[in-house]
Amino acid sequence: MTEKLVIIGNGMAPGRMLEHLFEAAPDRYQVTIFNAEPRVNYDRIMLSPVLSGEKSFEEIVIHGDGWYIANGVLLYKGHKIIAIDRVAKTVTSDKGITESYDKLVVATGSVPFLIPVPGHDLPGVITYRDLDDVSAMLLAAQSQDKAVVIGGGLLGLEAAAGLRERGMNVTVLHVMPTLMERQLDPAAGYLQKAVEARGIEVITKADTKAILGEKRVTGVELKDGRIIPASLVVMAVGIRPNVALAKEAGLETGRGIAVDASMQTSDPSILALGECVEVGGRTYGLVAPLYQMARVAAEKLAGAPEPRFEHSETPTKLKVTGIDLYSVGDFADGDDREEIVLRDATAGVYKRLVLKDNRIIGAVLFGETGDGAWFAELQKKEADIASMRDTLIFGQAFQGGASADPLAAVAALADDAEICGCNGVCKSKIVSTILSKGLTGLDDVRAHTKASASCGTCTPLVEKLMTLTLGDSYNPAAVQPVCSCTTLGHDEIRRLIKAKQLKTIPAIMQELEWKTSCGCAKCRPALNYYLIADWPDQYADDYQSRFINERVHANIQKDGTYSVVPRMWGGVTSASELRAIADVVDKFAIPAVKVTGGQRIDMLGIKKEDLPAVWADLGEAGFVSGHAYAKGLRTVKNLRRYRLVPLRNAGFHRFRHSHRKIHVGLVDSRQGEDGGVGLSA
Repeated sequence: MTEKLVIIGNGMAPGRMLEHLFEAAPDRYQVTIFNAEPRVNYDRIMLSPVLSGEKSFEEIVIHGDGWYIANGVLLYKGHKIIAIDRVAKTVTSDKGITESYDKLVVATGSVPFLIPVPGHDLPGVITYRDLDDVSAMLLAAQSQDKAVVIGGGLLGLEAAAGLRERGMNVTVLHVMPTLMERQLDPAAGYLQKAVEARGIEVITKADTKAILGEKRVTGVELKDGRIIPASLVVMAVGIRPNVALAKEAGLETGRGIAVDASMQTSDPSILALGECVEVGGRTYGLVAPLYQMARVAAEKLAGAPEPRFEHSETPTKLKVTGIDLYSVGDFADGDDREEIVLRDATAGVYKRLVLKDNRIIGAVLFGETGDGAWFAELQKKEADIASMRDTLIFGQAFQGGASADPLAAVAALADDAEICGCNGVCKSKIVSTILSKGLTGLDDVRAHTKASASCGTCTPLVEKLMTLTLGDSYNPAAVQPVCSCTTLGHDEIRRLIKAKQLKTIPAIMQELEWKTSCGCAKCRPALNYYLIADWPDQYADDYQSRFINERVHANIQKDGTYSVVPRMWGGVTSASELRAIADVVDKFAIPAVKVTGGQRIDMLGIKKEDLPAVWADLGEAGFVSGHAYAKGLRTVKNLRRYRLVPLRNAGFHRFRHSHRKIHVGLVDSRQGEDGGVGLSA
């Protein structure tokens, strides 16, 4: 008989748990998920690339709506569970939905810590934990210019880098003498220099006294009297397990929800996993142990005998483009410990290995991190490194006294060597999957094994494995140039525009060594778009660098003719407007006219040389471009006669001809993004 499984929370850990569960016992449970966020499951560790503009939300979605439908999962979006009745075995959401369960999984995650100083609740003070926080930062970056990030840990530095990429002046305040003091040793000095080189001010030993402002934040006051101006303050000073719901339900809690090694809580019908739990006296915030919890919980639900979660050291990686940092293990001083250190201040490279009894117990790599996974593997296996001690710091490729073929180093890895730490994927799984499924591309490997699908740090290692496995048949995705004017691809150009502060098309072409003096019809529109997106307040749109459709306000057709779509506000027209369109059709012998799905009239087959005259006549009749030719505001459709329209919580309002006013008010001929507006009863 199918059992009812209810999951509270839809983060990465419960999502991975369901993947394992559907593989092991696909028909055992009827699954219902309550997600406090109004969206599907996404990769939280990729929020920083979303903030910096390197990725979109769609690119970090793990399970789209189709996945839930295909697996028969009922997902309640935007429903926060407010009560667990352990006697009746039900949960109740803040929207009034009550659901019964046979098994319950609590995955409420963590809550960000707010420094309890005066002003911490002012508008403009936010945390950095989910997509809503990223959206708030992006919105602030459009209208504000000064940001202060409190906290110099992983999240704080990633937030600071993202806001700097968005054009804000950023100051990082850190209470300790060095950045990321939990993960780093003296390498923090190298890190601070790299952060400051990106135009980010770093103030260490900065103890916050108060956040200033009346109606909105205006600055941060330090205990030494300094005042740092700010129109946005991001607190990234740590997290704590979200145990409130579990505690109210009477479950045993400590720092987190108490669970045993099988993720079982004090209630035999309830499991818990993720950042909200405490197992073996520890809480976890990195994705690798959370995914291990997910596997254990899935095995428990599937009926496996005594699955166990085992603690292991998890590497720390900073997700800031251009700053390579890798840290794993223990760095505490001790008389029984030795160090091997490599420093190259000019190249910005620092490597430090901490040894005990000829075994690696800690590693810090800055600047060159390619051997991080290998050092972590040696540390995890407690391997005796005595025989390679003299060359150990130079990495795996130098074992044997001289630089070896990097592929030979990958080939030498044991079959159980962990390649992807985030998802716990070993070498043998990747190789066997490539061969058994005939995979030829990195995206295929990501889809089938999850390797390289999270933070992406292991991507070079996965690509080497593919080269080793497939030989000449594998062509690592060479960068596809934007056009023949350059050898660079879109992503690299976008990165360099920001990194080199390039703010005009000529500056880009000169600095990035364009092969042509003026570019072409492919690259100029791309460069123009990137400059508008990256420097909206400093770059003036180059109208002649737009695509042909945008320049002539018409859609080019396969036969070389054009179609023209005059704007009709909200789909409403008049006899005089229709008569003007008919006159244009007759005057220029336009061969085809149709009504579009957007409540407009499309005239097709117009010659390019006729376009200026066509628009001149349409302009005299009061028409403007319908923007069917670019990523601008598209269609605002009207509703027939009277309708009642809910607007947020303001109640119902009469809606008659306001659709035309809404349409006119929303139009922005220089807008670069698609927009959608829905009005419904």
